[in-house]
Amino acid sequence: MSNEWEIDNLPNRLTMFRVVLIPIILFSMYAVQMNYEWALGHTKLLNYIAAWTFVAASITDFLDGFIARRKNIVTVFGSFLDPIADKFLVISALIMLQALNRVNVIVVLILVLREMYITALRLLAMEKGISVPVGTLGKWKTATQMVGIPFLMANDIPWGLDMPLLGTIAIYLASIFSLYSAIEYSIGLIAKIQKLRKEKKRQKGIM
Repeated sequence: MSNEWEIDNLPNRLTMFRVVLIPIILFSMYAVQMNYEWALGHTKLLNYIAAWTFVAASITDFLDGFIARRKNIVTVFGSFLDPIADKFLVISALIMLQALNRVNVIVVLILVLREMYITALRLLAMEKGISVPVGTLGKWKTATQMVGIPFLMANDIPWGLDMPLLGTIAIYLASIFSLYSAIEYSIGLIAKIQKLRKEKKRQKGIM
């Protein structure tokens, strides 16, 4: 088991690498959005740079979690940086996609506000010493979101594959899953808090 204050380990390196990739995504999409003269002839390339960089960042997200669980590497730095890196990656990508009119603003609001809400709930759960695992709907939300965003970034139809359409369908599914998973998480947390209160009352009654 690793030292909880350790910083230099493989999962943390992957997380930091993910953070480094975010500016590349934002720069590519911003250049397209601003229609810079030098970017006009390279719009397709910039779209694909953003899309493939996002895919690479998503892969590092999977790998750092997998390695941390496999080798039982749990550190304060990783626990702090990993969720922040994920939110920076997804929220910044969604905002840029909306600026490019590739995703509906309501969908962006649902996904962003859901992340803020779940973060607040997790802080509450942590304060109460309660663990509420990610549900199936939450996993589906993440999966569809990670498919939809790079498709919308690429914004191309190679070999008849309509990426904008598929990306739009995936991101709408992600918004639906996000709403239901937020409800699922809330119900689970409330049930555990009520159970905790009942146990405390029972213990006081015994004493």
